[in-house]
Amino acid sequence: MRPVSVWQWSPQGLLLCLLCSLCLGSPSPSMDPEKRAGSQGLRFRLAGFPRKPYEGRVEIQRAGEWGTICDDDFTLQAAHVLCRELGFTEATGWTHSAKYGPGTGRIWLDNLSCRGTEQSVTECASRGWGNSDCTHDEDAGVICKDQRLPGFSDSNVIEVEHHLQVEEVRIRPAVGWGRRPLPVTEGLVEVRLPEGWSQVCDKGWSAHNSHVVCGMLGFPSEKRVNTAFYRLLAQRQQHSFGLHGVACVGTEAHLSLCSLEFYRANDTTRCPGGAPAVVSCVPGPLYAPSSGQKKQQQSKPPGEGRVRLKGGAHPGEGRVEVLKASTWGTVCDRKWDLHAASVVCRELGFGSAREALSGARMGQDVSKRYECANFGEQGITVGCWDLYRHDIDCQWIDITDVKPGNYILQVVINPNFEVAESDFTNNAMKCNCKYDGHRIWVHNCHIGDAFSEEANRRFERYPGQTSNQII
Repeated sequence: MRPVSVWQWSPQGLLLCLLCSLCLGSPSPSMDPEKRAGSQGLRFRLAGFPRKPYEGRVEIQRAGEWGTICDDDFTLQAAHVLCRELGFTEATGWTHSAKYGPGTGRIWLDNLSCRGTEQSVTECASRGWGNSDCTHDEDAGVICKDQRLPGFSDSNVIEVEHHLQVEEVRIRPAVGWGRRPLPVTEGLVEVRLPEGWSQVCDKGWSAHNSHVVCGMLGFPSEKRVNTAFYRLLAQRQQHSFGLHGVACVGTEAHLSLCSLEFYRANDTTRCPGGAPAVVSCVPGPLYAPSSGQKKQQQSKPPGEGRVRLKGGAHPGEGRVEVLKASTWGTVCDRKWDLHAASVVCRELGFGSAREALSGARMGQDVSKRYECANFGEQGITVGCWDLYRHDIDCQWIDITDVKPGNYILQVVINPNFEVAESDFTNNAMKCNCKYDGHRIWVHNCHIGDAFSEEANRRFERYPGQTSNQII
């Protein structure tokens, strides 16, 4: 749990509100597979690509017809129920906007609302079977925990027939394999197929194709490559072609979403007159090849960046924030999908997005309201004794010896970095504060990184600031 600060003035003094985030686990309903009578007559499967065996687009067969579920009002609780229908213990996440590709046929359920404890999806509320105003671009998917229910009878779960699909792509240097520095940014495009790694025929290969491949591998853009050199080199090497006819638009987040064709096993002549497809990718700031380039990036003028990620545990993930009018704000997740997320990722120097998260999965920046009341001795008293209780939202701060004037009121949480966090920059809260000896006015409150650097400097040089003390 991590506290977040909010300030409020009352006639008795200045109150500090502390909010602790509570972690809620997944619901734990009865796991008895024999009590699943509500799902009789229904069959379930995971479909789409690229995906792993425990994730995919949810499809339900009803009255002999397969259909999907709309993502309107879909929640993790609904995903828990569906994962158990599929024989898994619980869900770890869910997807929207047809992440695994659009389905076909009916959209069986819309506005699905589950508590998470139901033994069958038929116990959840919805608009009714087959009653939907969605399109297949809004098909919902689930990501289940890779753990099966003990004793689960899978007679109602259908495994989708596995067709050939591109799941993994790599760049292999044509020369000097093993001696090239990482990451590899130029070389032959190879895809993993059931029989092993294969090359891609370069007939019809375009810059759009290269853009998609580079994005998949974490690079923001591509550049021209010396195809003549690689064609000359290809004449002296043996190749195993597995893919041809690749035609990408350039906005795809994965090569498997492009139009392409696989060679059949009985194709004796593959890629006649062609050569292996080659790409050359431009590395982002995380892969700056030299200290000189790093130094150049660090010397960028303040305020140049207009987009950032906050609240993520690793580089390249987090809540999307944009800078406008010198203030950082968030982006609404309505219609947020892989295409939009990929634009942000490339702008930040990464490749295509792997997942577009919604529902404030990386934390929210929406102000909260707290119930503050006078419980007597609470908070910091003279002598700095800490008297607050865990069940009190607001705490007193003693200002007995503070003289009237204009101040900057600042509160820092975890100042010595004793508690591990993914982001320390939002641990400070600052406010303009005016005290006349009887009352206090607090305004312009913000967390430490909510303003641009220039706006923050203006805040620190507030002209009304006549005196300031650390409280």
